[in-house]
Amino acid sequence: MRRRQFLKGVGVGLAASLSYRAFAQAAPQVRWRLVSSYPRSLDTLYGGAEDLAKRVAELTGNRFQIRAYQAGEIVPGGQVLDAVQQGAVEAGHTYGPFYVGKNPTLAFDGGVPFGMTYRQHNAWMRYGGGLDLLRAVYADFGVMQFPGGNTGAQMGGWFRREIRTLADLKGLRMRIPGLGGLVMGRLGVVPQTLAAGDIYPALERGTIEATEFAGPYDDEKLGFYKVARYYYYPSFWEPSAQLAFLVSQREWQRLPKEFQEAFQVAAEVNLTMMAKYDAQNPPALNRLLKAGVRLRRWPLEIMKRALEEAQALYEEQAAKDATYRKVFSAYWAFRNEQYRWFAVAELGYESFAFPTV
Repeated sequence: MRRRQFLKGVGVGLAASLSYRAFAQAAPQVRWRLVSSYPRSLDTLYGGAEDLAKRVAELTGNRFQIRAYQAGEIVPGGQVLDAVQQGAVEAGHTYGPFYVGKNPTLAFDGGVPFGMTYRQHNAWMRYGGGLDLLRAVYADFGVMQFPGGNTGAQMGGWFRREIRTLADLKGLRMRIPGLGGLVMGRLGVVPQTLAAGDIYPALERGTIEATEFAGPYDDEKLGFYKVARYYYYPSFWEPSAQLAFLVSQREWQRLPKEFQEAFQVAAEVNLTMMAKYDAQNPPALNRLLKAGVRLRRWPLEIMKRALEEAQALYEEQAAKDATYRKVFSAYWAFRNEQYRWFAVAELGYESFAFPTV
């Protein structure tokens, strides 16, 4: 009796093993290429794509593999949307505001001047209808969008000379893309769009006189402090900067349901990237200050004028673009509600506790 039970158990186990092996062999093997807008040296930004690829492989037993390519390996960093749209690659990791020239509404995917912070933006995307609104915009390009990381509130940039008044901005050549560039342009700045790897040489040669990028951790890596000593804050044009994974709709539809689920779970690097920056930025700022960087807060005159120009810009664009108006109206209504709440709990605490350190 025991021998028959043992053999029966062995048979069941062997059958299960063979069944699993047959399933694994029959399961689809999918390999995608993903292009990033960032160089590998910016390990947190570029690392978001690598984290996604690693997690997808783990969740699918290596049956769905994604290879990430840094900016310039396949396409320049500013052409990621084009590459996915044209089918040159299956996916990309980029920043929506890079493509406001194609559709100004894409600015709301990343972050806009005097808009929402990371937590507020994330709430809008997940529970305020933002994701559905923006996916409808991206659908015109034949791609799907997934939130893909965030830097949080950024710094206001590096300047070779001190900025004390609005007059000091007149004619200043500054690397600043997207809506931030449009707002600063209305203040007299001459905005320039440069990829990450091109900024330092331009700043060093004097082709540009100022630049913004992200925060202390990335800015230190890019070496801006070596040629521009004045470091301004805050970045009123990017109180939040959400990245995006873009996926070809055609390739997405070809994926098995299981692989689609794995990709969506893996895209939660939208949460972990912010945690990394929150850990990395404080010590990086301390190192910059010890290196002689001069930290400066934007003059109130400039902040007030920038807010006026940003609001005027929104109204002008909304008056001539129905899609923009729809997304902006939803975004701004959610933003105002969030501001009222954060002013009670968050600001009530922070305004007392933070200055004590």
